[in-house]
Amino acid sequence: MKTMLRWEIDAIGRDRLALKEAAIPSPGDHDILVKVKAVALNYRDKMVIESGRGLPISFPFTPGSDLAGEVVALGPNVSRFTPGDRVISTFMPDWIDGLRPGDARTPAYRTLGGYYPGVLAEYVAMSEDWFVRAPATLNDVEAATLPCAGVTAWFALMERAGVRSGDTVLIPSTGGVALFGLQIAKANGAEVIVSGALENGQRARALGADHYIDKTREDWVEAVYAATGDRGADHILEVIGGSHLARSVQVAAVGGHICQIGALDGFDVSAPAMPLMLKDVTIHGIGTGSRRALTRLVRAVDRTGIKPVIDTRYPFADLSAALDHLDRGPFGKVVIELP
Repeated sequence: MKTMLRWEIDAIGRDRLALKEAAIPSPGDHDILVKVKAVALNYRDKMVIESGRGLPISFPFTPGSDLAGEVVALGPNVSRFTPGDRVISTFMPDWIDGLRPGDARTPAYRTLGGYYPGVLAEYVAMSEDWFVRAPATLNDVEAATLPCAGVTAWFALMERAGVRSGDTVLIPSTGGVALFGLQIAKANGAEVIVSGALENGQRARALGADHYIDKTREDWVEAVYAATGDRGADHILEVIGGSHLARSVQVAAVGGHICQIGALDGFDVSAPAMPLMLKDVTIHGIGTGSRRALTRLVRAVDRTGIKPVIDTRYPFADLSAALDHLDRGPFGKVVIELP
């Protein structure tokens, strides 16, 4: 029996995380067997390991959702891929196109490395429908960052808010989704304002930020007004959440769009009603994007030359150190690299 290594937890908690030997899986009828080359980490992965996030996890459980790899074997009824194809995973495998699955009572949250087992393994065998072809212009480490952070920024700005050339986009962070948002907005002709730690200003400007605001400034709202001549931002990637939504409403332009994505400041958001109404502001709830959106992002990456920002690469055995790095607030993505 051929074996591989994969990360598992047998109960909730970082102390339950272990690198274990397991059999290399065999692909089912519609499955592909993928040799994993890189796994990009999201802060959510750390939360699933440490708290479970209330998800129906069956143990032993492998975390992680975002992989890039190579197809090495096919199930008998696979039609979308051939051996040797480079692929990336989809974060929400059941969301192919159109409206997100779920209903009013139960919104869907069936993700890899959450509801479904994850990808922090040397090999995975999963449905061919759960993958798309990787961008030709990106290496495996770069390509692994697209399935969650990349497609979330793309889906928010391009497929919901509808960013156009000449618009102003405000991004109050320098994390993974934020930096994708910066690059996507610039590639589509927008003016971009970024807010973050003072030490990240030069790097954000090098990526194309037109204005950079120190997030510790007490007059943050006034700084946005000044940068836009009081017009405000047409589009805001609200990756912080909580009470920070109120500040986004304040600085939104008349007819502006706020893409509510993150919950770093809490899951209960709040905002003043009067400017929200008087400025005709639209708030979009964003929970990643569909497989079709990921396919469109891949095409855009290949055509525009967007390069994901990688903060640090860690070897497969150093997952714990990589998770610690997420707590320190990386500039861009933290990626696990497999041999």
